[in-house]
Amino acid sequence: MLKAIEIKPDVFWVGGIDWNERNFHGYTTERGSTYNAYLILDEKITLIDTCKKPFVGELVDRIAGIIDPASIDYIVSNHVEMDHSGGLPALAEIAPNATIITGAPKGVQGLTAHYGDGLSLKGVKTGDTLGIGKRTLSFVQTPMVHWPDSMVTYDEYDQILFSNDAFGQHYASSKRFDDEVGLPEVLVQAQKYYANIVMPYGKNVEAALKALAGLSFDMIAPAHGIIWRSHVPEILAMYQKWSSSTPEEYALVVYDSMWHTTESMAVEITEAFIEMGIPARLLDLKVNHISDIMAEVLNARYIAVGSPTLNKTMMPTVASFLCYMRGLAPAGRVGIPFGSYGWAPMGPNEVYQALESCKFTLPEAPFTHQWVEDEAGLNSLHDAVIDYVSLFHEKAQ
Repeated sequence: MLKAIEIKPDVFWVGGIDWNERNFHGYTTERGSTYNAYLILDEKITLIDTCKKPFVGELVDRIAGIIDPASIDYIVSNHVEMDHSGGLPALAEIAPNATIITGAPKGVQGLTAHYGDGLSLKGVKTGDTLGIGKRTLSFVQTPMVHWPDSMVTYDEYDQILFSNDAFGQHYASSKRFDDEVGLPEVLVQAQKYYANIVMPYGKNVEAALKALAGLSFDMIAPAHGIIWRSHVPEILAMYQKWSSSTPEEYALVVYDSMWHTTESMAVEITEAFIEMGIPARLLDLKVNHISDIMAEVLNARYIAVGSPTLNKTMMPTVASFLCYMRGLAPAGRVGIPFGSYGWAPMGPNEVYQALESCKFTLPEAPFTHQWVEDEAGLNSLHDAVIDYVSLFHEKAQ
């Protein structure tokens, strides 16, 4: 029998642990994930979210260790996406008298589109409440954090914010709380999660944080990862920082290379940043996954991207990274396109165009070199990058 874990009196974690998940929509989840659901025992038994469909058995087993799952009165669906709602059809069969609470109108529309008309749905909006006994749950819609239907549920009695995808991490652990895992580890996972899932919606996150500012809570129970109980101020502060789209004086040099000329240029650009006193990181796309790089992009002001020309275009690895980054829409960055070529600088030119589509600040043209780079060319590149970056670095001081 799988065990539920009591997180506060009469409030239990009853989710599923996905130890072997390694890829979530192109985002590498090297530490697995969890699909968190929470059971509240009151006059009306309430389940906050379900789980991904393959983990319904775990969810039901954990609930059955506490109460008869058929006695559930309410199921709150904070988010339509199937890693949260996939267990709803099974739970609706097991608990046929349960009413499913979801956001109106987007949650109702989304759940109906996914699962048909057979679910007993009730839509709620920001400010709506649900009395379940000595507890009253209230709802705050958080559209586009990170779907239009997204909302959070607030339990004032227990001082818990059931935060949906906000403040989550893809992280599988036998531990359930931040202080059991350790703040450095969980912040690394929270940063990668924000960068790869939430970053495009920074303005929406800021709006959500303002909407939550009037609520008093000492625990954040997200839909993925561990539960925040000892470091709530820290994760709130990080979300304020990340959503502000204010990067640090930090540089990333991201590249792929064929015959090492673009690689030599990448190393020289990195050295130029170091000479200026700007922390820098060199990332070869052959050995660094794009989702790990995005966790670094979240904090970096300067993004240098390099590619040689291959078959009249940039390297496929570079194209993949740029496509992925453009979708996550980091704002306020300074771009440095560079690369080498033989017949024509089509590779670095396409890098330039891709960074331009990201709305990065750019030089007049990419930094390029034909054929094999030499010492004189590298020295010239070094100086040109310093001259270009100095324009922005001085303003940032």
